[in-house]
Amino acid sequence: MMNNHTEQRHFTRVPFDARIRIIQTGDSQSWAGTLLDISLNGALVIRPDDWTVTIGEPVQLELQLGEDMQTCLHMDTTVAHIEDTRVGLHCKQMDLDTATHLHRLMELNLGDPELMKRELSELIGQH
Repeated sequence: MMNNHTEQRHFTRVPFDARIRIIQTGDSQSWAGTLLDISLNGALVIRPDDWTVTIGEPVQLELQLGEDMQTCLHMDTTVAHIEDTRVGLHCKQMDLDTATHLHRLMELNLGDPELMKRELSELIGQH
């Protein structure tokens, strides 16, 4: 059975196990964490033990890619939902490098170029 978050979802999420850092906007608070999945429009992460941010608050998501950890994706997000063990983040903005790397990551994992084109069109239409 689908929950409200699944029913509202317009973008395909790709399971992706990676280390992340979440930074509370305008504050020095940050958390190391684990990414569960990612889409062009957000991410789902494991909720840190000492999580203090509430729904609607802005946070920055940093995701290190590659074994050399040289590539870092940066997303300006807001907290979309909080569960016992997970936090959903809604992407508000990302730089061109992040968008390019995320597009490639999604393309490789989806395996469906037409689905990727539709999702990009929808994302562009929202902004």
